[in-house]
Amino acid sequence: MHILLTRPLEDSSEMILKFKSLGHQVSHLPLIKILPLKHEETDSSFYKGIIFTSANAVKYLDLKNIDKKILCFCVGSATEKKARSIGFQNVIAADGNVSNLKELILQNFDPKYGKLVYISGEFISDDLDHQLTKAGYTIQRIVNYKTVHNKSFDKNFIKELKVRMPDIVFIYSQNSALSFLDFIKIHQTESLWMNTNLMCIGEKTSSILNEIKWKKIFLFNPGEEEFLLYKI
Repeated sequence: MHILLTRPLEDSSEMILKFKSLGHQVSHLPLIKILPLKHEETDSSFYKGIIFTSANAVKYLDLKNIDKKILCFCVGSATEKKARSIGFQNVIAADGNVSNLKELILQNFDPKYGKLVYISGEFISDDLDHQLTKAGYTIQRIVNYKTVHNKSFDKNFIKELKVRMPDIVFIYSQNSALSFLDFIKIHQTESLWMNTNLMCIGEKTSSILNEIKWKKIFLFNPGEEEFLLYKI
């Protein structure tokens, strides 16, 4: 099976090795770059809990004023793994989407406990901070990274891709979906994806690519990639 992965190499390397070890052909098309942003200092003495909706938010966090014992809410297993790898000890993780993360916070953190800080990227698909504010929480959002679309791709890679189109492509965000749609149109491959299965995180992400004809569209959470191979 030919699998196309589209996250930055740092986020894809383990999966590339895993899929290759299972005998699959893997192509890598990084659609976006993640860049850190300067942000105000995060002093955990002002907060009783911290929220992460991506591993990149953890990666680019300034840790010097952070108590690693603070209650830490993560959107999924990959974000949880990143948080634990840098020393967070009191971590609770949802199963990969913001709606479940919100419910997890509602169940495990009383607004009376104190203030929450939400660390995120510049662009978010769900306004979690506003939703929690409406539910009675005191929360501050701090943006510590941004996403930049890749515009330049190797011509030989594109030629090879057109010769052997992937059976599966994984798209992890609305930003990636927008970038992928641009890639498809710029390189005039609109008609070549009819035998490709599109794997997307969330309906908002998949809807961006609905104008392209796919074999099937699947929605998934991070961590389910290998399982999805057996569904097609």
